[in-house]
Amino acid sequence: MGERFRAIWPPILIAVLFLAAWQLLVVVQDIKPYLLPSPSLIAGNFFSDLHLMWAAALYTGTTALLGLMFGTLLGILAALLAQRFIVINNLITPLAAGLAAVPIIALTPILNNMFNITSRTPRVLVTMIIVFFPMFVNITRGLIQVQPVQLELMRSMNANPRTVLRILRVPNAIPFFYTGLKIAAPLAVIAALVAEYFGGPQEGLGSRIASAAANTAYGRAWAYVVASILVGLLFYLVVIAVERWTTPWTGHNRST
Repeated sequence: MGERFRAIWPPILIAVLFLAAWQLLVVVQDIKPYLLPSPSLIAGNFFSDLHLMWAAALYTGTTALLGLMFGTLLGILAALLAQRFIVINNLITPLAAGLAAVPIIALTPILNNMFNITSRTPRVLVTMIIVFFPMFVNITRGLIQVQPVQLELMRSMNANPRTVLRILRVPNAIPFFYTGLKIAAPLAVIAALVAEYFGGPQEGLGSRIASAAANTAYGRAWAYVVASILVGLLFYLVVIAVERWTTPWTGHNRST
């Protein structure tokens, strides 16, 4: 307990000092809310509209989770094919890099036109595309970058490719998988938020931020930003917890 407290009190202290300095700056300089709302105004809007924050966070979180799941599954499948067939590796890697370079703000309107704008599908697809690249790259590295001596040992035992994959490559790829997931999880929330700016149901955090800002309710807009940060942080912490639970021999050392 003491070690855990010593690990968490420095960021808590920094956050408190930062918020105090922010509040003092706004009050002393008399900065208007449309330029920079005070933390007290943001907190007041957050807790007064807590049920709205929860509903919007649940909608955006569900979209991000669906995109994360589909993007991860697609990344795993593509990585398995890439490590087995060099031709597929040479084809998928540039394609994945190209998809990662496509701006979300350009991709979302196109998908909205292709699918029903009132559905969740375009946002899930945007999130899936963003998630795919870090998952594919990291899992592929884990499957390919095995120790040569271990690979030679498996070959000397006349192990077939499926056995090598199951016994050697997959265990080696597990830490890489979690590394990619810790990158992809917050990215999924960001992608879902940005995708919600471009029309569709006004139920998510991204839509609520845009709507509040357009109606000059800047304190409420920043409150939705805080809710977005909490959702992204929750995704990241869940990944770390799952990593430590499923791989206790590597999760603690790699995550702290």
